[in-house]
Amino acid sequence: MRWRSTMNEDRAPRPTPPATPHGLPNPAELTALGRGRLPGLLGIEVTSAETGRIDAQMQVTPQVLAPNGYLHAASVVALADTACGLGCRLALPSGASGFTTVEQKTSYLGTARSGVVRTVAVLVHGGRRTQVWDAEVFDDAGKRIALFRCTQLVLWPEP
Repeated sequence: MRWRSTMNEDRAPRPTPPATPHGLPNPAELTALGRGRLPGLLGIEVTSAETGRIDAQMQVTPQVLAPNGYLHAASVVALADTACGLGCRLALPSGASGFTTVEQKTSYLGTARSGVVRTVAVLVHGGRRTQVWDAEVFDDAGKRIALFRCTQLVLWPEP
């Protein structure tokens, strides 16, 4: 018997919301991009968007914990990577068609079992071919629990 998904089969890329007269899309519009995808399933919420910086958070629920009862390492990566990816979308050079991740690294300094974890992602290099983003992840008390870095390859339309 072949497995059949009963979930929505929407796999199309979602366009970045247009900038408002005041600048970038608002945090609610950026959060909405993740609904029905991994960021939405994990409850990741964008709390602030500025040029070269995205702040986001995630409630520490049982669904994002590892079997040992602590925050799953992949949940931390998903939070940081989501913020960096949204920031990358907003910082793409004019004419670029998108981006893809070519490298990422995470150093874990602590963990959480409850509360909210938040991340601050900042652009450290915004070139024509690559972007490099750094993110720090913090627990409810403001203690840094992870350092994250990713390199994004900027994609261009075929000539």
